Amino acid sequence: MIQIMSALIFPALLVLLFTRVTYNHFVGLALTVALIAASVYKGYTNSWLLIIIDAFSLTLGLFLSIRLIRKTPRSA
Repeated sequence: MIQIMSALIFPALLVLLFTRVTYNHFVGLALTVALIAASVYKGYTNSWLLIIIDAFSLTLGLFLSIRLIRKTPRSA
């Protein structure tokens, strides 16, 4: 149960965090996908359901990060 809740929340938050740090939503998404790929490779993600939930959360995080970038004022 904790893995499902973590898969719902953490990828979206990581995309938002990396987007906020790099000011680019594609870089934030790529860094988060790399972290999830590393966790799958190490064996921490052990079912297709968790991978699908991770993908859903990544999509939600990308949507929210695009909105974040649009609302953030840019300085020259």
